[in-house]
Amino acid sequence: MNIALTAHDSKKELMVQFCIAYCGIMSHHNLCATGTTGKLISEATGLNIKRFLSGSQGGDQQIASLIACNEIDLLLFFRDPLTLQSQNTHEQNLLRLCDVHNIPVATNIATAEVLIHGLERGDLDWRMILNQNG
Repeated sequence: MNIALTAHDSKKELMVQFCIAYCGIMSHHNLCATGTTGKLISEATGLNIKRFLSGSQGGDQQIASLIACNEIDLLLFFRDPLTLQSQNTHEQNLLRLCDVHNIPVATNIATAEVLIHGLERGDLDWRMILNQNG
């Protein structure tokens, strides 16, 4: 599966720790991330991550374009709900596109853990399930 990773500045360390904890699972998938988040994760885990621009320079929009083209299967976006940046139009668009294209998205670690365990079990291959039933 193709997994996109991004995090607000105050949540980057949490994302790194999450990726360290689940490195074994994530290593079996294609990963991409916004610039700084991807750099930090790659340095801490050794995971191969395709890095885009930083979020403020358009990395969120690059990931959004992949979602719009059905090239992302899962988004982990650790947001800080206590800062004004969570009201960013680009970020809201990213989440809207996940809704439009039925992309599972986690905005916090609790949901990310549920999704990563589902990924490990094979429960998240929803496109294959839709193709079998349709």
